[in-house]
Amino acid sequence: MKQRFWLINARLECGYRLQQDVITGTETEIKHLLIEDGNITKIIPADQPIGDQLPQMDAGNRLVLPSFVEKHCHLDKTLLGGSWRAVTPVSSIMGRLEEEKGFDPSRSLPIRESAAHYLQASLRSGATHIRTHVDIFPEVGLSHLDEVQEALRAYEGKLSHEIVAFPQQGLLRSGSEQLVREAIRKGAGLVGGVDPATVDGDLEKSLQAMVRIAAEENAGIDLHLHDPDRLGIFTIKRLAELAVEAGLQGRVSVSHAFSLGDIAPQQAAEMADLLAEADMTIITSVPMGRKFPPVRLLHDHGVSVAVGCDNVYDIWSPFGNGDILERAGRLAEISHWADERSLGQTLGYITDGLTPLDPTGVQVWPKPGDEASLVLVEASCSAEAVARRATRSATLYKGQVVAGSLASPAE
Repeated sequence: MKQRFWLINARLECGYRLQQDVITGTETEIKHLLIEDGNITKIIPADQPIGDQLPQMDAGNRLVLPSFVEKHCHLDKTLLGGSWRAVTPVSSIMGRLEEEKGFDPSRSLPIRESAAHYLQASLRSGATHIRTHVDIFPEVGLSHLDEVQEALRAYEGKLSHEIVAFPQQGLLRSGSEQLVREAIRKGAGLVGGVDPATVDGDLEKSLQAMVRIAAEENAGIDLHLHDPDRLGIFTIKRLAELAVEAGLQGRVSVSHAFSLGDIAPQQAAEMADLLAEADMTIITSVPMGRKFPPVRLLHDHGVSVAVGCDNVYDIWSPFGNGDILERAGRLAEISHWADERSLGQTLGYITDGLTPLDPTGVQVWPKPGDEASLVLVEASCSAEAVARRATRSATLYKGQVVAGSLASPAE
């Protein structure tokens, strides 16, 4: 596609429709967007003549939304594109870890090929940024990282990404500290970890090691934390203390953080204030049948909250399709967010907080100067897109069509 073109007949949200001070719907307008060198540089009403000879691509009056962010996936674990296999029963997480250590030879596709299937599914879903965890432990060395990076290179220019060096077998338990350092030096940007108390067996030593590596290698942190109740809460508190001491504010995330959903609302509010002060992010996969962090409470206290698909068809779970909008819809459904504003604002959890309307209904996206990473959906508004998991007809990354298609006005 040309570097300069008009995206015409784009449906954009412009405010909420009110009746006696009650939001009854979302107002939209049809606009033309000028896209130049990957950014939106001008927005004009559809009834205003364009007045130049630049190429035009027709959005067909479809709703245009900011493209999505997949904040937690495992490109090296997925089996997408390969032969069917259900999950093999095990008696504990340790049994699953043991199975995973020797699983690679039985894959029907190489990691890089299954990862590519996942990346393509993500683009079709509307996601143009991915944070992937990649297993790092002695039995596999850096081979998973190599394969994932190969897959990502094939998608260069189609999406952006972050890589977490993830010691799935336990940072201490598997003796992977040096391997994690090597992974960071080889392109991973975040240090991973998993259940410092129950998997690593030494909460303090494990957290200290994670923070030390991150600080010394100029990396962030993303900790898998499944431990419930008081153990999980203590782990989060201690990680926050260590992160602040190391100057890592804004670079630390806790994934899953089930314990935040196990505590009373007042205690959760206190934890939210602590997380906001440490500038830590909470990432949830919105599991079914398990309490998860109180997303809205955390958000209202200034905590950055994101949603990720996590496991998508791998030896941990046979479910999932890599559709991050489906996961946002699940969040709204489980949380009983059924009104127009709540549904529309759910979009912020899969866009790094970027929504077309702010909570008061003021249009905040798109504006001239915004990156032209967009998704066109078959919906009348964000609320419908989330609730109905609307069909996506095209995804653009920095002005380039990377999934689906756009037609010229003559077609």
